[in-house]
Amino acid sequence: MNSNIKSTGVANPDAAAGFFRIAIVGASSLKGKEVAEMLDQRNFPSSEIKLLDDDEALGQLEALKDEITFIQSIRSEQFEHIDFTFFASDAECTRKNWKHVLNSGSAIIDLSYALENEPSTVLRAPWVERQLGHIKAPELQPAPVVAAHPIAIVLGLLLLRVNSAFPVKRAVVTVFEPASERGQKGMDELHQQTVNLLSFQQLPKNIFDVQVAFNLVSRYGENSSSTLSSVGDRIFNHYRKITNGEVLLPSMQILQAPIFHGNAISLNLQFDRPADLVQISNALAGEHVSLAGTTDEAPSNVNAAGQGDILVSLTPDAADANSLWVWATSDNLRVAAATAVEAAESVAATRPRGKIQ
Repeated sequence: MNSNIKSTGVANPDAAAGFFRIAIVGASSLKGKEVAEMLDQRNFPSSEIKLLDDDEALGQLEALKDEITFIQSIRSEQFEHIDFTFFASDAECTRKNWKHVLNSGSAIIDLSYALENEPSTVLRAPWVERQLGHIKAPELQPAPVVAAHPIAIVLGLLLLRVNSAFPVKRAVVTVFEPASERGQKGMDELHQQTVNLLSFQQLPKNIFDVQVAFNLVSRYGENSSSTLSSVGDRIFNHYRKITNGEVLLPSMQILQAPIFHGNAISLNLQFDRPADLVQISNALAGEHVSLAGTTDEAPSNVNAAGQGDILVSLTPDAADANSLWVWATSDNLRVAAATAVEAAESVAATRPRGKIQ
């Protein structure tokens, strides 16, 4: 925790001037931990960061900057005088608490997607916004922010860049979804299924209700906690909103892959003329995109882990000179956390620091 915090966990009012107070709801979740790390990495000006979660994580120790702190319970009084609240919890927890947080005066950044259909919220994707040149105007009373889905951001950024130099006629994408998009419980179920398969034991199916270990599936079982079709709908809707009609909508298929972490997409782009790999590579290169050369290690969900960039390789389409294949991998949790923290930074520009709400 920041050295400006006393050992009691109470902010030092003298040292706290000019800094924000932050709460992370769902601090023990995969996204919550990534948000905490991203706040530190980007030197977000904070004097206090409260780690909050449900009873299962209560009292759990977490590393925050150069100190160890406890996860506390989610109570209404925890949000008093908080400037920014990141909801990295499950959707149910967000829905239960967000209105109280809003009424307390805290800005809200939602990574759970619970608020995506609320009329008062704004969907944000700063990477795509900068590519479009659409910088959000500061608001004195900013609406709650929903961080766009990582795949929508990856697709939006890549397609906008290619289209700016080489107009795209048609795009078809297959998305490989990792277990980490279902949180720690999804990761645990994939792990346990893998172990049980190798020891010829019954498979746990509480999350996916289908075998995902050593398998690719296009839909979950009927009793799963979510559906792949709803994931596809979310990606499509987020993509459509953040690209603002500036580039065509891709045809899309979502597959659950037997991988723990990291998104991957296989994207076929079709053009009206022969694809120029050099020109397209030059268009793709830039902030947040790392292109792999022919002698470099090919992008994978493994080497994308912990990386801030989208790893990309291009391959000619042997069947059609007017098309090419884009293989791209990215750290889904890192993209989500970067989106949330960068959105908070833009809100912070108009928010008085350390203000008592």
